[in-house]
Amino acid sequence: MSDKDSMNHSKDNTMKGATALLVLLTFINLFNYIDRYVLSAILEPIKDSLHIKNDGDVGRLATSFMLGYFLTSPIFGYLGDRISRKKLMAVGVIGWSLGTCLSGFAQVFSFMIFCRVLVGLGEASFGAIGPAVLSDAFSKRRRNTAMTVFYLAVPIGAALGFTIGGLVASSWGWRYAFYVTGLPGFILAALLFFVKEPKRGLTENEEEVTEKVKLKELTCLFTNKSYVLATLGYIFYTFSMGAYSFWGPTFLSRVHNLNVNQASLFFGPTLIITGLLGTLFGGWLANRWQRNAANGYAKLLSISMLFAVPFSFIAFLTTDLILSMVSVGISLFFLFQITGPINTVLMESVPSKMRASSMAICIFAIHAFGDLWSPELVGRTSDYFTNLRLGMIILPASFILAGLFWNWLSSYQKKNENPQLK
Repeated sequence: MSDKDSMNHSKDNTMKGATALLVLLTFINLFNYIDRYVLSAILEPIKDSLHIKNDGDVGRLATSFMLGYFLTSPIFGYLGDRISRKKLMAVGVIGWSLGTCLSGFAQVFSFMIFCRVLVGLGEASFGAIGPAVLSDAFSKRRRNTAMTVFYLAVPIGAALGFTIGGLVASSWGWRYAFYVTGLPGFILAALLFFVKEPKRGLTENEEEVTEKVKLKELTCLFTNKSYVLATLGYIFYTFSMGAYSFWGPTFLSRVHNLNVNQASLFFGPTLIITGLLGTLFGGWLANRWQRNAANGYAKLLSISMLFAVPFSFIAFLTTDLILSMVSVGISLFFLFQITGPINTVLMESVPSKMRASSMAICIFAIHAFGDLWSPELVGRTSDYFTNLRLGMIILPASFILAGLFWNWLSSYQKKNENPQLK
């Protein structure tokens, strides 16, 4: 923590050592998304090597990951509100790193499915608990900025996954892409034991520091309109983004005749640039709007979708390669703007003692009803019409639904300032 942070510690109630914690968790989150998206860069060689017959079965690799991810996230979320969160996160990091490395040894489709389930299971622990830990470490004034930094790892990690996967696969083969990206996770898991873990509710009121959530209290989440509307919009957003990221490089290589390496090298830098700019700009703009109105974060969510939708349609419909690439980049810029604000909305709509549990339930919902089946749906649609373009056109329609729910959230929060669970 800087001297300035130390001087302001008593004023803004941010935990001492919060910056070091943020740096480590962000770096772990980076590898979280590298390991998740390296698969998307090497779908074609894996399909050939494992003798996978159709796009629907390729999409099932994403479904298997999400199966492990969303089925176990409520368990980790519940445990995260009750026992040591550092240990739970370390177990998760080791689990997904092991699954990633084992993916490189797969000789048959069924073993690859098992490995992707293991990766999903490990990432569920970190995904549910990491944001809750940061919410307890940073004061409300600094929380959205911390969340924005933490979620910068999403576009950068995805971009590195695409880039590293494409480059390593073209040089050494697709199996080595999993070894290179999976091994660092074991070191990162060990580093978790060298940072301070904040007490639950540290930056809120004293009553919530030691009180633990009861299972029956979680039912209150379903009557919390801010939480429900934010989650519903997130479901449709995740539905589209899951299939977008999974099929994106393949779409360019198949529809626009780029090779795997060219498609990955386009998606990698594009994700880094648009992800960094979009996430930072979205977090900055949302902070400004939130200072002037209770619905500032939600307003950013709905407006970002409004601008992303038309460019998404153009990206998948045009026959011009350059226009498609430009439209992909512009749409991703607006899509990544929501990354920090949506997670801040979710964390601030519930009491601090329920943050890990509420995030876990949200993770369960967005994947169970979102990207658990969207990559396979796109693949099956592609198989049926023998046209991947028609499968991809489903995605902008889902972004429209996300924007509608977040606009409803914005209107609700404007009328009901800072709704909270009691």
